[in-house]
Amino acid sequence: MATASDPICDKESDCESILLMNLVSLVNIVAFKSREDHRKQIELEEARKAGLAPAELDEDGKEINPHIPQYMSSAPWYLNSEKPSLKHQRNWKSDPNYTKSWYDRGAKIFQAEKYRKGACQNCGAMTHTAKACMDRPRKIGAKYTNKNIAPDEKIESFELDYDGKRDRWNGYDPSTYHRVVDLYEAKEDARKKYLKEQQIKKLEEKNNNQEGDDAATIDGDEEDDDELRVDEAKVDESRQMDFAKVEKRVRTSGGGSTGTVRNLRIREDTAKYLLNLDINSAHYDPKTRSMREDPLPDADPNDKFYLGDNQYRNSGQALEFKQMNIHSWEAFDKGQDMHMQAAPSQAELLYKNFKVAKDKLKTQTKDTIMEKYGNASTEDEIPMELLLGQSERQVEYDRAGRIIKGQEVILPKSKYEEDVLANNHTSVWGSWWKDHQWGYRCCQQTIRNSYCTGSAGIEAAEASLDLMKANIARKEACEGSPKKVEEKRMAAWGTDVPEDLELNEEALANALKKEDERKREEKDERKRKYNVKYTNDVTPEEMEAYRMKRVHHEDPMKDFL
Repeated sequence: MATASDPICDKESDCESILLMNLVSLVNIVAFKSREDHRKQIELEEARKAGLAPAELDEDGKEINPHIPQYMSSAPWYLNSEKPSLKHQRNWKSDPNYTKSWYDRGAKIFQAEKYRKGACQNCGAMTHTAKACMDRPRKIGAKYTNKNIAPDEKIESFELDYDGKRDRWNGYDPSTYHRVVDLYEAKEDARKKYLKEQQIKKLEEKNNNQEGDDAATIDGDEEDDDELRVDEAKVDESRQMDFAKVEKRVRTSGGGSTGTVRNLRIREDTAKYLLNLDINSAHYDPKTRSMREDPLPDADPNDKFYLGDNQYRNSGQALEFKQMNIHSWEAFDKGQDMHMQAAPSQAELLYKNFKVAKDKLKTQTKDTIMEKYGNASTEDEIPMELLLGQSERQVEYDRAGRIIKGQEVILPKSKYEEDVLANNHTSVWGSWWKDHQWGYRCCQQTIRNSYCTGSAGIEAAEASLDLMKANIARKEACEGSPKKVEEKRMAAWGTDVPEDLELNEEALANALKKEDERKREEKDERKRKYNVKYTNDVTPEEMEAYRMKRVHHEDPMKDFL
């Protein structure tokens, strides 16, 4: 807030006059509009947006796009702008003298006659070093020869703006494009010349041939002429591109004009969700644009062009791709280094090799079985009655389809297969009964699906039964009169010591010494030897020394030993 002590406002009256001027300018800028004026202003803006009214002009006389919002087209209040303008949206700091210039290619500034200090050692120019030299490396540089000194290049530096730094065609010379045009024209002239020579050559060969051979060579000549007229057979692509040309009015900022919009979509196919409008038909997912089921399941398959997404997923290359994915997963689980997404070419090659190996193994297995058992389909010829499905037998049926005369109805005896002999048996299972067990009568075995042993198996079973009975009788006889057996107790490995045990005193003393040494080694592990020898021969003296030296945990006086 301005005060009386400020240098700008020396007096209170000056400050009041400045504030009054600012308020007047604000009132002029934000003028009050009545409701009718506001409604007319909105209608005018809508008409401009619809292209029915001319667009508004700015201070420079340029049209303002009516679709630009008001907060962008209206200038700030401190600019004192009376009309809408876009000048405040442009860059104010732009240099009017800025031009997009570029480097002067190949320009030279000075040609030296002898080598100068600090110049390029290869060509002798002062504007670069030997490391950045673009000339051919000389065998002996210009520093030592003082010959063929290259001129200095013209070095320029530009300060490009935002657009200039990103202009990919900045510095391009359009006049150099004539080389490309000349090259294509030369190719086209050479091709036309070659076609003309070939046509002349064909005409000369046709005139030299005899009149009788002309009819035979007409077709061949026509084919050659068609091959030569490649360009004439081509269809003008510009005519084909206008297949969906639509004329309609396009509104512009200047009040509207007529333009051309090309519709690139051929609206001939019906959308999949419009094939069946029934609510209970196949579900259509608008997010993924998928319809998995068939929208017309009752229609003729020959008339349908869309059978559902599942039909395409389970057929063609989609099914093969799914099988390839499954193969890669199974191979990776079994330890093979392959991945469908990381190395698809490798996975496809391995899958092809797997199919080839599988077919080869299947063929090899089939050949092995046919070689061992033969092929009944190729040995005996099939009778004509069975081959054609015809016979002279007359069969009469009633209206319900039951047989009246000509063939007896065979009733099945059971739902199981009958008279099926397996594993060399000559009788079926259940043809023999003994001791509450079913079995085979041919071999008297009670184990189902066992291999038949015949009469030899019966004799072996009877001999085994007799031997088992004899063993049982012998055991019963032994239990009736048991014999007294003298017990021999050894004085080793924890058994009770007999009363009549006699120990050698000298051997017992040596055993006690050895036991003491062993105890000391267990306490001090540093004295343990690396090559320890063990023996299973334990003498009674060593066992007695172990008993004497071992700790008795149940002894209450063990801590005082």
